[in-house]
Amino acid sequence: MSMKRISDEDGEEKWAKHYSSNHQILLVGEGDFSFCVSLAMSFGSASNIVASSLDSYDVLIKKYKRAKRNLEILDSFGAQLLHGVDSTKMKLDAYLRMRKFDRIVYNFPHAGFLGKESDHLVIMMHRSLVRGFFRNASGMLRPNGEVHVTHKTACPYYCWNIKELATQYCLTLLECVKFKIKDYPGYKNKRGDGRNADHPFPLGKCSTFKFILSSKANKLSTSNPQQPQEIPLQRANERIAMNHPFPVMMNKECFRVFKEYFNHSCSSSGESHDNLPYRDQDMLKIGYERYNAENNGKPLDGYVCLVEELRKFSRQRVAFLRNWLLEIDHQYLSVQVLTEKSLA
Repeated sequence: MSMKRISDEDGEEKWAKHYSSNHQILLVGEGDFSFCVSLAMSFGSASNIVASSLDSYDVLIKKYKRAKRNLEILDSFGAQLLHGVDSTKMKLDAYLRMRKFDRIVYNFPHAGFLGKESDHLVIMMHRSLVRGFFRNASGMLRPNGEVHVTHKTACPYYCWNIKELATQYCLTLLECVKFKIKDYPGYKNKRGDGRNADHPFPLGKCSTFKFILSSKANKLSTSNPQQPQEIPLQRANERIAMNHPFPVMMNKECFRVFKEYFNHSCSSSGESHDNLPYRDQDMLKIGYERYNAENNGKPLDGYVCLVEELRKFSRQRVAFLRNWLLEIDHQYLSVQVLTEKSLA
């Protein structure tokens, strides 16, 4: 049975939760396009929707069993369908670069299953994806337009701190609304990556964050416009110390042997060596003595392998801290620019 577009002869505005048939809508990072189908069914049309996926068409229909059917439905409803669109570069797309939208929607952005979701390196990669999306979306809005991100709010997902990322591109949180999948009949959330890409993931607690362009981005304070906003550099050590300085998945044996070194690194992050009662070398020596005692003077081949692994962790720690410093530098420059504008 073929799917035909439902007519809307009276031209009445129709709503699907936050979205109107009168909105020009861009959907980013679609999985099997079931969210777009849900909106189309509610509106009776999809002529106001541009729906995009990172996957190519060929990859998409192989990955999701319903994708081909959903795309056929959307085509009959008049949707504009785009594939191979990177959300961090979408404003450069040949079709999108000339378009502006009332609503830009990204449901459950995710950089891929790259390790434990609580690992800091993984969180940083997710944050980088969302940051790139905001950078592009902020320049693609119509007047009074909104950027919507639906995101999990439980641990560790709240560590992405998407509200802070949005402010880097003059986007202000308008409201945060609890997300209920039943509000979008037919929508099926998908993992989108790995062998189980077509399977749903547990939603748990999640919300739709609505952002608007700040009309007062050049005003740091209405009560005291001459007072520069506090530059958060003095909180740099505190922010880094709150995060484990080894943001990678560790070999349990390596962590067990050198646990004093790891704990010392966590507790002393950001501190000057002159103020510390113990040195890293002291902690490493404890690890050596533990390994030697447990192996009764046997050859140290296993110990050398653990030291090599520790070296690898240390390099990744340096990269992690460098990313933190770059992020802090970016915040400093942003605040400095806003301060100059407010005092101009």
